[in-house]
Amino acid sequence: MNRTRTVADYTLGSSASIRDAMKLIDRNGLEIAVLVDNGLLVGVLTDGDLRHAILDGAALDDPALARATRNPTTVPEGTNRAHALDVMRATRLEQIPVIDGDGRVIGMHTLSDIVGHPVLDNVAVVMAGGRGVRLGELTQHTPKPLVPIAGRPIIEWVLLNLISGGIRTFYISVNYLADQIIERLGDGSSIGATIHYIHEDAETPLGTAGSLALIDRAELPDAPLVVTNADLMVQFDVGEFIDSHVAMGSAVTVATRRYEHQVPFGVVERGSDRHIAQLVEKPVLDVETNAGIYVVSPDALGFVPSGRPSTMPELVETCIQRGLTVGAWSMESDWIDVGTPRDLARARGNQ
Repeated sequence: MNRTRTVADYTLGSSASIRDAMKLIDRNGLEIAVLVDNGLLVGVLTDGDLRHAILDGAALDDPALARATRNPTTVPEGTNRAHALDVMRATRLEQIPVIDGDGRVIGMHTLSDIVGHPVLDNVAVVMAGGRGVRLGELTQHTPKPLVPIAGRPIIEWVLLNLISGGIRTFYISVNYLADQIIERLGDGSSIGATIHYIHEDAETPLGTAGSLALIDRAELPDAPLVVTNADLMVQFDVGEFIDSHVAMGSAVTVATRRYEHQVPFGVVERGSDRHIAQLVEKPVLDVETNAGIYVVSPDALGFVPSGRPSTMPELVETCIQRGLTVGAWSMESDWIDVGTPRDLARARGNQ
């Protein structure tokens, strides 16, 4: 939902006239007016509904409610952008009101908010070639990126988050059960994107960075690219991430997450003479961890070795050793690396 738009921008009282609804729609630019009674949704009028009403001979002072859809499609509070997009596509709507448990209008999802972000020049590379062996039987016949969460494969959550931030071109590195991933995603047109596939040798997995060397750099724009694993449940502002990378002049910028862990025991700190200098009871470790998402400048791609496995942490270390700037971008949103059955259960809301 748009962060600056308020409910008052698209709602009217249930006694409003057609004229009132037309004025509201003209102001808000959303092509929709939501009629409410003490905040409760009672009907929805679109720009098309109003045109049909006028063509049918309705007067501007006629009640708008008489021309409204009285049982409109809505989504409940907390609905994420990807699910809202599914509903809009299924119903061929471009706006859907958000209601709370009492039926009060509290927000609006619009197609322009979800996929209408200014298109970025940057492309994203999604690493989807792993076998996902820690998920056991779940990935015996299904590649991990296609394991479903809330009715959608993990990789689609990854792609839709990036699409909502303005990324439209993707390179997806595939290996294990690659045909299933390609069949599911196709050329990307169904989700408003363009997808190219990077095929690793099935006998030689290239790791989280190695497949970058398979991309023809002449095809890439002269702009930083985003690299992410395909098994991450996280939402973040990719534009802010890229802007931070550019502002720091980094070769690589690593998205980081704060991680806290309480040691369940007393920790002994020794002095140089083996005497105990301090005894700390159950301390809390507070560190920044690698979130598995990166922004990489085009020149840094030249440090990825060709034809052999390599990882993104190795690329980061190479850049550090060469004296290049490696930045960190702190990510505050929830983040789940879906690598084990326990992680998957947490992503599905079962823990």
